[in-house]
Amino acid sequence: MTFVQVIDYETKRFDEMNALIDRYAEQTSGRRTVTHTMIGRDRDAQTHYVDLVEFPSYEEAMRNSHLPETDRMFQEMVALCEGMPKFMNLDVVRDEYLNKLVANRVFDEIAEKGNFDVIEECVAAGFVTHDMMDTQGRGNGRDGMRRTIGMWRDAFDFSFEKTHQIAEGDCVTTLWNWKGTHKGEFMGVAPTGKEVSMSGCMTCRIENGQIAEDWWYYDAPGLMRQLGMMPG
Repeated sequence: MTFVQVIDYETKRFDEMNALIDRYAEQTSGRRTVTHTMIGRDRDAQTHYVDLVEFPSYEEAMRNSHLPETDRMFQEMVALCEGMPKFMNLDVVRDEYLNKLVANRVFDEIAEKGNFDVIEECVAAGFVTHDMMDTQGRGNGRDGMRRTIGMWRDAFDFSFEKTHQIAEGDCVTTLWNWKGTHKGEFMGVAPTGKEVSMSGCMTCRIENGQIAEDWWYYDAPGLMRQLGMMPG
């Protein structure tokens, strides 16, 4: 379950506070478990700030708190504040916006850019896919996603255009258009260099900030016809 720590404080030295946060981020690079941070300033009280710090889970937040730099950063933060900061610890029970961000990483970072390291961050170890062209379950698990997306990337230079996206509860549905150039073997068909396109949708279920399950529906017959695999 996503965990958010809210830090409520007053300071007249925000530039120094901002520099402290940047320094902490640099010192803990690669070890911090924070996934997103946001700082807001009170429009009616210019010295009043609220920090929102997001973690994948409470346990990951505790790991972060045990870094030696975290305690030093807290002591320096207190010195910059007018009084003691107030902390609130929240288990996020519903956040459809964050779920959209996770779903978009599949399209933007994993599929289009081929950044497979992201799979470890946003896909659950027990991930299950329901892909209309995968009847054997080869795409299940993180390694399965690597294989499936790797196959598409080897066969096509492609990009997605996300046209509509709806999030409700723990699910996100994305409607998309896809365009690609056939550059490598695909289902036994040698590269043709053809420009191809299709439309489809993907629904994913998010659990504890990671994709636990997804469903892909798309015009596979139309793609096959464009490649000459089926009669037009």
